[in-house]
Amino acid sequence: MFDPEQFGNLFGNMQKEFSNLEEKAKETIITAKSGGGLVSVSINGAGELVDIVIDDGLLQDKESLQILLISAINDAYKSVEENKKSMAFQMLGGLPFGTK
Repeated sequence: MFDPEQFGNLFGNMQKEFSNLEEKAKETIITAKSGGGLVSVSINGAGELVDIVIDDGLLQDKESLQILLISAINDAYKSVEENKKSMAFQMLGGLPFGTK
């Protein structure tokens, strides 16, 4: 039988867990490198770019710098998305579906 109180408690717990995951994500820093480490970018779990490191040797080669920067940023964002999915699966795995 459907118990509205139990559903409300479950929903409240999910909201708290989601808020905790968002905070944890903001604290997570993901770094990606390209060009053998000539360019490095760091993005937090909320998707905010927090640091860029560029080797001085690239400052004279604008085209290579652009390519390596785009590559590093794209890799970092992919890692952020994978991290979010992993955290969501962990959260869903801890929910008491089907329990009484």
